[in-house]
Amino acid sequence: QVQLVESGGGFVQAGSSLKLSCAASGRAFSIRHMAWFRQVPGKEREFVAGLRWNSWSSYYADAMKGRFTISRASGENELYLQMDYLQAEDTAVYYCAASSIEGSRHINAEDYEWWGQGAQVTVSS
Repeated sequence: QVQLVESGGGFVQAGSSLKLSCAASGRAFSIRHMAWFRQVPGKEREFVAGLRWNSWSSYYADAMKGRFTISRASGENELYLQMDYLQAEDTAVYYCAASSIEGSRHINAEDYEWWGQGAQVTVSS
């Protein structure tokens, strides 16, 4: 089992930045990908950005390219999401996820076995 704990959500004004963190513990050696998803009420969970854990290669949903940056801490099992130029439509619960499945990229929620509790991000216009 892998445990994921997110932090860093909050309430910000449009145009602001926010950084989310996700700490992985437990059987973290089994992680092959980590990712951020987001969800608003009544909609499906949406892929935001992913990171191939051992190669550090990142990939993004087209709508997030240029504004969001996914990264990990060197030597630590910690994942980050730097969000810049936030807009009201970015308001959502953001989830950290981890997968043990190999491959170049995973953008489907079904590919991820472990999930954090979610962090609310609210952007006021």
